[in-house]
Amino acid sequence: MAQPTMATRPPSEQNPDNSQKLKLQLLDKSLKRYQYQQDALIEILHTAQETFGHLDEAILDYVSIHLKLPPSWVYGVATFYNFFTLEPQGDHVCVICMGTACYVKGAAEIVTKLEEIFEVKAGETTADKKLTLMTARCLGNCSLAPMLTLDGEVLGKQTPESTAAAIQEKIAAVDTCQEKE
Repeated sequence: MAQPTMATRPPSEQNPDNSQKLKLQLLDKSLKRYQYQQDALIEILHTAQETFGHLDEAILDYVSIHLKLPPSWVYGVATFYNFFTLEPQGDHVCVICMGTACYVKGAAEIVTKLEEIFEVKAGETTADKKLTLMTARCLGNCSLAPMLTLDGEVLGKQTPESTAAAIQEKIAAVDTCQEKE
């Protein structure tokens, strides 16, 4: 019998440890719950991301094989929606809306200031893994322009300074908690 290729082997067999095996079991439960239905792809990808923290190539291949979908289709869905990420995220995630209303009201200046302060480019994570800075075409809350989400919380009518302060506050809170441990 031929050895399975890297693409057909589950993530836990590519890097075996108990934590990965438990995570894979959760993904398998999701696949079974949706009866391996192709139209459940988004729900299954949500489960995979919640479980693994991001959707790497091995996870996407695993889902592709089990749903009998072309890898390009699964990858296309994972990259189309801005709530899926293919790279590990930082402790905090800031997504800045770059839709027309937000852009006109200063979203680009917010991005520039954050890139400068935190030494990270949009779409990347800081070297210390504390912040992932992202942009999105439109977050659908134009009345709050310029707006963003910080760890899932919507912050509206932001300035470069208010956004930087909110991020620094979140980072400081985590650092304080870790020092107490």
